[in-house]
Amino acid sequence: MIQGQFGEEDELFFEIELIATDGLELAVDALLDTGFSGWLAIDNQDLAGLDWVYLRKEKIRLAQGEAILDIYWGKVRIDGQEFDIPVYVGVGVTEFLLGRQWLKNRRLVVDFPSRIWLSAVKT
Repeated sequence: MIQGQFGEEDELFFEIELIATDGLELAVDALLDTGFSGWLAIDNQDLAGLDWVYLRKEKIRLAQGEAILDIYWGKVRIDGQEFDIPVYVGVGVTEFLLGRQWLKNRRLVVDFPSRIWLSAVKT
């Protein structure tokens, strides 16, 4: 089970680790964005030092409209498990964004009234 926390405006955050090609790990808080259909999106500045493999460009729809983002093959650790995933990289991505792909194999439980940390457990 992975646990998260509520942000100041009731955003839902999870701590994840970005894993560089050389094994260096960087812990970050990632915002759960159920409007994003991918696995993970990061800003191009956060890509520096990770040495992830470039795959291609892809046009996607964002809240601000359509954008063309670079796709990299990246490695992350969530809840102690490592994943090799496609990572969307663009300019001006203000948060590390976890998309709804993560919810295809996990159940999301959130108790806003009790302010209890959320959890996403394997299904």
